[in-house]
Amino acid sequence: MIILGVILLILGFVFGIPVLWTIGIILLVVGLILMLLGAAGHAVGGRRHYY
Repeated sequence: MIILGVILLILGFVFGIPVLWTIGIILLVVGLILMLLGAAGHAVGGRRHYY
């Protein structure tokens, strides 16, 4: 999810598409939050890791 967010951020910046930029930011933030929760030992959705 983090990698997809970064790819969409880059594509949105290169092609000048603000929708891709926004979706990329959202995916990046959600991916980082899930990664931090998993690393802290909290179960996310019943799983220790979200991937």
